[in-house]
Amino acid sequence: MTDRPVLRTTARIVVLDPAGRVLLLGARLPEPSMPPGEVLFWYTPGGGLEDGETLREAAVRELAEEIGLRVEAAALEGPVWLRRHVGPFGDQVYDTRETYFVLRGVVHDVVPGALTELELLADEPHRWWRPEELAAGGVDLVPGDLPALLAELSGGRWTGPPRVVG
Repeated sequence: MTDRPVLRTTARIVVLDPAGRVLLLGARLPEPSMPPGEVLFWYTPGGGLEDGETLREAAVRELAEEIGLRVEAAALEGPVWLRRHVGPFGDQVYDTRETYFVLRGVVHDVVPGALTELELLADEPHRWWRPEELAAGGVDLVPGDLPALLAELSGGRWTGPPRVVG
C-alpha cells in the first residue's frame, strides 16, 4: 500500500421517488482483487469526476452510466452535503471528497447504461428504500447518518449552503 492518498473528487446523487424512497446501490467488493460477496454497505449513485467535468456534469453522467437515468443538470438540487472519506481500496489509500445533489420525484426502472470494468465485476444490487426501513437500523449506510439526513430533505427543496456530513 502506498503512503500518499490519492485525491478523488466525486459527485453523488440522492435519488428520491415520489413516495420519498431513496435509491441505493449495494457495495459488494471489499477490494478489486476479490470476488464480490454479500453487500457490505448501501450508498447513493455517483462517482469520480472526469477531466474537464463540473460536479453537476459528473452527477448527470454517473446517473446515466450507473442506473440508466438521463436528466438535465438543472434538475439536480444542491449541492446539499459534503463528505470526506479517507480509506484503502486494494493497495491504494484514497482521500475522497464527495459532493451530494438531490433528484426528486424520480419514477425509473434501474437499468445500468455504461458500467466500468470494476462496476461490472462488483455486480452491485440496487434497491429503493423507505426512510423508516433505513431508520430501523441493521443496515450499513454511507453516509452513516443517512436516515437523519433524509429526514432533513423531506422538508422540501434545499435552499441553504451544503452541509458537511459524516
